[in-house]
Amino acid sequence: MISEKMEKALNDQINAELFSSYLYLSMAAYFEAENWTGFANWMKIQSNEEYEHAMKFFHYLKEVSGRVTLAALEKPKTEWNFPLEAFEDAHKHEVYITKRINDLVELAQLEKDYATNNFLQWFVNEQIEEVASVAQIINKFRIVGDNKVALYMLNNELGSRTGS
Repeated sequence: MISEKMEKALNDQINAELFSSYLYLSMAAYFEAENWTGFANWMKIQSNEEYEHAMKFFHYLKEVSGRVTLAALEKPKTEWNFPLEAFEDAHKHEVYITKRINDLVELAQLEKDYATNNFLQWFVNEQIEEVASVAQIINKFRIVGDNKVALYMLNNELGSRTGS
């Protein structure tokens, strides 16, 4: 039901989503070590969301009689100079994942794989939210600058995030 090329591409995306989860968990560990528990909370929830994304691909491949083939994960970065830098890296990563999703949509359209194209639309919409969410946080960091009280408040604000 699914081509070998599409199966490989979706397996590659599972790996990318698992790496995303791993990267955000690494960011959470960094924030925990630096006593930014609110930022750590936000990243842990983001890590869980990315794992859920990987599992959506995992289950979809099963539904279309594909085979899931997991690959090794690259070691994520573990240190940042300032919390803003970690969120900037998160934004760059979400832009990268958005391009990957768009490439998958393009492949599905080229192959006339309407089922996969339909499945991927959820991710197209999700990536709009993912990129915008991190961009909004980056804008808040830029507004507060080096103001320690404002950083403390932003840390508390991001600490109030709850899982979906």
